[in-house]
Amino acid sequence: MEKGGWVYVMANRYRGGVYVGVTADLIARVYQHRTGEGSDHVAQTCRTLLVYAERHEGIEAAIAREKLVKKWRREWKFALIEAENPEWNDLWDVWFGGDNARP
Repeated sequence: MEKGGWVYVMANRYRGGVYVGVTADLIARVYQHRTGEGSDHVAQTCRTLLVYAERHEGIEAAIAREKLVKKWRREWKFALIEAENPEWNDLWDVWFGGDNARP
């Protein structure tokens, strides 16, 4: 995976609960969340759908963006997601055909 960082949003359903995270390796991190090996919070709340991801050239920029987005109101987070993914499709399924196996 290229250097840099990712800000991502996991959800449990359309306009449901969301989790905002940051990682240097998006594929590995989402795989961890989907298999219950990511954060305990994501596992306990079934937020296994990747509904948004944005890449940054440096991990520092990604961390700053994640901190900002985490402070946003719920509706602002929904607007961010829906600007790129209005149907809240699981991007893992879109990118990898819905298989939980790591690509």
